[in-house]
Amino acid sequence: MEEKKRWLDEVYGQSPLRDAAFTTVSGEEVRPLYAPDDIEGLDYDRDLGYPGLYPFTRGIQPSMYRGRHWTMRQFAGFGTAEDTNRRYKFLLERGQTGLSVAFDMPTLMGRDSDDPRSEGEVGRCGVAIDSLRDMEALFEGIDLKTITTSMTINGPASVLLAYYLCVGEKQGASFAELGGTIQNDILKEYIAQKSWIFPPRPSLRIITDILAFCSREVPRWNTISISGYHIREAGSTAAQELAFTLADGFAYVEAGIEAGLDVDDFAPRLSFFFNSHVDFFEEIAKYRAARRIWARHMREKYGARDPRSQMLRFHTQTAGCSLTAQQPENNIVRTAFQALSAVLGGTQSLHTNSMDETLALPTEKAVEIALRTQQLIAHETGVANTIDPLAGSYAVEALTDRLEEQAEEYFRRIEEFGGVLPAIEAGFFQREIADAAYRYQREIERGERVVVGLNRFQNSGETLTIDLLRIDPAVEKKQRERMAELRSSRSSTAVQECMAALKQGAEGDANLMPLIIACARAYCTEGEIIGALREVFGEYRETVLF
Repeated sequence: MEEKKRWLDEVYGQSPLRDAAFTTVSGEEVRPLYAPDDIEGLDYDRDLGYPGLYPFTRGIQPSMYRGRHWTMRQFAGFGTAEDTNRRYKFLLERGQTGLSVAFDMPTLMGRDSDDPRSEGEVGRCGVAIDSLRDMEALFEGIDLKTITTSMTINGPASVLLAYYLCVGEKQGASFAELGGTIQNDILKEYIAQKSWIFPPRPSLRIITDILAFCSREVPRWNTISISGYHIREAGSTAAQELAFTLADGFAYVEAGIEAGLDVDDFAPRLSFFFNSHVDFFEEIAKYRAARRIWARHMREKYGARDPRSQMLRFHTQTAGCSLTAQQPENNIVRTAFQALSAVLGGTQSLHTNSMDETLALPTEKAVEIALRTQQLIAHETGVANTIDPLAGSYAVEALTDRLEEQAEEYFRRIEEFGGVLPAIEAGFFQREIADAAYRYQREIERGERVVVGLNRFQNSGETLTIDLLRIDPAVEKKQRERMAELRSSRSSTAVQECMAALKQGAEGDANLMPLIIACARAYCTEGEIIGALREVFGEYRETVLF
């Protein structure tokens, strides 16, 4: 375009510029102006289409938020099951529309609260769940037939799912009536978050067992929430989050097919979990590119015929890593912008971080502000009135195309290793993320990237003035006492029989979910169930990289 070139040379080129890098938060160059030539290869029907139709770039539902708003699902969990139950009821009374469970570190690692390695961690970063009894208390007074629940759990996901199903059963609900999500994304653990238990291959065996079981028995359950959130929190770029998350998703699809499942029997219940970072337009483009890439690969590479298998459904959480302990009220504003980009990007579900989360688990006041942020976006801004309002923007479409290109290049590099598992074993993902995190941190330390209140616009003599949630040390003592009472009151014979059957199933090729559910009904603890499987499968030891 001659006119654009003339403008760049003669008008823009003669104008004063700020001393800035003009890059995205991921380090990608941002052009001074986007115009038709930046998207000259765009074919509307092929690349965009219409909401609810392939390739789903503009949204997976025909009416999107004109039909209903996204699910407002605040992540919550701390202390005992009773403590967290009270928080859930507090949030539901204030308009939250879905539940999301945060577990403590022992639960995440498959350890009981009375395990010596759990000391000092019980109830600290989430709720302590050791058995079906705790899960019953967690959802006391909450009808599981009328609400969906997301559980952020990976290595022991099969056990926590079993507990949840048994609670629903005790409430009078059939498995088919229960809806929700388990994260269950073990590949991401090896790549970024590091809360694994078993080696990759037996972990994938358990996941395919869950896929098969839920496709038959729990059809409303999202069996894997393939998570880019933690990849981004570990320091990845937007392109890395996009590419590595989708690569993990494709690996799960391949594992399901290899296990003999029809792709259209399980793929409709796969969902995704993305981060919403601070670079507004880059994040919106990331979500749009993700939908288009997933749809194309599912249809063209994996032969998915059901449109639901081609739809990328996703939950979003605002970026915890972007929040600062300095001037924590600024985090309210950061979160609002990040939530808005997730909505403009077409999310199905959203968690907004609280202003105090760099310092402690959120207080009721902080979490209420975070929830109100979503409600303000939904009901006051007008952004939910039209679908994908930024489509056709030269900048957004160019960014979408660029992220797609970068993701495809990463897929090619992963294939050179022989797939996701060999790439994990070679440390490829870990090195890429570490390099990106280092570059970003150096930019902040050198002042090249401004973080308000952290490396610029600081207040001298500033002191922390907000209240923080503190976990009572008595929580751990109470949880240990509860476990002692459980062990003395249950049938030891039933526990031993269930444990023996589970180990036998793990040594063979039986689907493990019915066996784990039987253990749950007998009030076997999480540590006992995971311990039995650990005896068969062993533990994962990461290769140390320098």
